[in-house]
Amino acid sequence: MTNETTTLISLKEAMKRVDNKLQALETKFEELDLAKDNLTEKFEYHSKTLASQAAQDEMWTAVLALKFTSMELNILYSYVVEVLVCLHTRVLEKLPDLVRGLPTLASVLRRKVKNKNIRVVWESVLEEFGLQDGDITALCTFFIAYGNKAEHYPAKVRQMYIKDVTRMITNMVKNQALQDGLLRAIQVVEKGKVVMASKEHKSSLKELIPSLKN
Repeated sequence: MTNETTTLISLKEAMKRVDNKLQALETKFEELDLAKDNLTEKFEYHSKTLASQAAQDEMWTAVLALKFTSMELNILYSYVVEVLVCLHTRVLEKLPDLVRGLPTLASVLRRKVKNKNIRVVWESVLEEFGLQDGDITALCTFFIAYGNKAEHYPAKVRQMYIKDVTRMITNMVKNQALQDGLLRAIQVVEKGKVVMASKEHKSSLKELIPSLKN
């Protein structure tokens, strides 16, 4: 074997070793990229979770800090509960086969997470009434906070006490998300959608309120 042949063989072996190292480095870089993507995804998830928790805490703080009189709270509660009951009623109208499985609005909110059919119907109902998920969070928070001590006032009684409830909300509620949710609830009721849906379902408000509280 000549020196040239020996040199050529050594060179090929060296190049092969270099290729192997490059492949090993490429694999390592791919693993590092995957690890980086996983960490980024986890970071984004935790960031969203923390942001959501912070928003919920802020909402609860805002609701519990409201300085309305008992009468004013009753009036706001009346609008809130009518909208929540109406949403539940409308969902049941669109999902008649699930009436027994969705006895409360809470059951709708809980089951829509994993049930696509319920989720699609829920989203269509929100769109129909011009509401967003943030509005529902605000209204449900308000209902949970004051549902046990507030009293429902029918429309005629509400109008006797407060002529401009929208102005009252704008002046008294400083949290923007809570203010938006309450104002939209007023708009839904005043536009008559609640009355229409309730009549179609032929269920009284008194019958539906207890199921919502449960």
